[in-house]
Amino acid sequence: MKRTIGFFCVMFLALSAALYSQENSAETKTLNVLTIGNSFSICLEKALPDAVKSVPGCDIHLESIYIGGCSLERHWNNIVTEEANPADRYFDEFTYKEKLQSREWDFVSIQQSSPNSWRPETYFPFAQQLHDYVHQYAPKAEIVFQQTWSYRADDDRMKKWGFSGNEDMFQKVKSSYADAAGKLGIRVIPVGEAIQLARQTQPGGYEQLDRSKWTYPNLPDMSRYFCGNLKWKDENTLEGDAYHLNERGRYLQACVWFAFLFDRPATDITWVPEGITAEDAEFMRKTAQEVIERYKK
Repeated sequence: MKRTIGFFCVMFLALSAALYSQENSAETKTLNVLTIGNSFSICLEKALPDAVKSVPGCDIHLESIYIGGCSLERHWNNIVTEEANPADRYFDEFTYKEKLQSREWDFVSIQQSSPNSWRPETYFPFAQQLHDYVHQYAPKAEIVFQQTWSYRADDDRMKKWGFSGNEDMFQKVKSSYADAAGKLGIRVIPVGEAIQLARQTQPGGYEQLDRSKWTYPNLPDMSRYFCGNLKWKDENTLEGDAYHLNERGRYLQACVWFAFLFDRPATDITWVPEGITAEDAEFMRKTAQEVIERYKK
């Protein structure tokens, strides 16, 4: 009799565990996301998975087709080459087609290279060709644009391009993505807008940096910025850049992506990277959510 009771107890516990596991599995929303881009997309891998996993019921599988500095035109030319001869592939591990067919993607993002992001004439016909190719081989995926961001004002190219500051560049970037997205009929993940809003509204203000005022070995406090990591290599040379996202920028980017992908408030994110205060993280989550709400309207 005791053996019978023990057997049923074990069976009951096993069944309960199985049902609990199935219930939890059913409650977790896992999204498969592929980015086709450059350094402005691969940086997602440093913050987005941790941000997503901090929210109960959310998970992400994130992969990238990444080439540093790659434009829409170059990605498309790589595809044309592979279609003509699959053995002539850019990546040793896969072709673009193979990656698109490797799983059922929920989202596939595309974007323009940052030096071309403010030039609307550089988007077509390549954005359309890339969009159609993705749709052909990942038909169930929603194709989206990641809106990129303007450089920090002290980047040497800003004056060369005729921009007085990052707001000038951002307005061109924003307009270019909006125009291209409208022609393709796709949505935009407004990362650039979130970074620009954070620049404008962060507590304590935001100062445009000017490298001509820097003297070795001193540097301004860069912990208040979202792009760039610079340091002196020697008394005449700075190394680093003023356009890639730093830790703050990557956190803000992740917050925007999370809210967009899962249609949940960015304020649900509880993960905070080391080096960012709880107050600053809260500010960036709220900023990300405000921008997402703008784009919904």
